Amino acid sequence: MANIKSAKKRILIIEKKTLRNKMIKSQVKTAVKKVVKAIEAKDVAAAKENLVAAISAIDKAKSKGVFHKNTAARKISRLTKAVNKLAA
Repeated sequence: MANIKSAKKRILIIEKKTLRNKMIKSQVKTAVKKVVKAIEAKDVAAAKENLVAAISAIDKAKSKGVFHKNTAARKISRLTKAVNKLAA
């Protein structure tokens, strides 16, 4: 355990940031699962609708620094490709 006051404060700040990051990652996972579920059910309309929400969640995670920009781009690309394949 830290003895220095600033180190104790950093521990508290890191805990808060960790919770925030977990929450954001969880939201992204939920949004992605909805898209995947719609694709598996072959529901094009729901897949497209959920894709928009998933892309928004991934972009927010990227802007907050939770995801690296390339990771976000890869996730968006794979989801979009899957939805487009279903629609075709």
